[in-house]
Amino acid sequence: MSALWLAVGLVALQRLAELAFSRQNEQRLLAQGGHEVGAGLYPLIVGLHVAWLAALLLGVPADAPVRWPYLAAFLALQGARVWVMASLGRYWTTRVITVPGRPLVRRGPYKSLRHPNYLVVAGEIALLPLAFGAWRIALVYSLFNAALLWLRVRGEDKALAPRRQTRAG
Repeated sequence: MSALWLAVGLVALQRLAELAFSRQNEQRLLAQGGHEVGAGLYPLIVGLHVAWLAALLLGVPADAPVRWPYLAAFLALQGARVWVMASLGRYWTTRVITVPGRPLVRRGPYKSLRHPNYLVVAGEIALLPLAFGAWRIALVYSLFNAALLWLRVRGEDKALAPRRQTRAG
C-alpha cells in the first residue's frame, strides 16, 4: 500500500470516528435544549472534506514521494486536534450546537483562541496535499475551506455572543 493511500485511509477513518463521537455529543446537547446554528452549511463542509480526500486519491499518483516536513507538520496537527477535542469534551461536535445559558469553554486552546479547531482544519487541508507534492489541491481546497469557514465563523460567533459573558473551566 502506498503512503498516500495509507494517509488518506487513516484520515478517513479518523473522520468517521469523530463523526460517531460528535453524534453522541449532538444528541445529548439537543436533549439539553441546545439548537443547531448554520445547519445549511454543514453538508457543504462535509462535501468539501470528502472531495478533498477524493482529490488526493484521484489527483495524486499513488507512488508520489513523501515530503516529510509537511507530513510531520500534519501529524503534529493531530495532537492539536486531540487537544481541541479534549478541551471541549462533551461539547465537541462537527456541527455548531449551542445550549443557551451554558458557559463557554475557556480551557486548553480556548483560553486564547475562539476557533482553534478551524485553524487545525485549515492546516490539515493545506499540509496533507503538500506532503505529497499536490500544491494545487492544497491551494484550491484551502480557498474553498476559507470561504466556508468565514461563513461558519460568522454564524457561530453570532450564536455564541449571548454566552460570552458566562465563563466555564
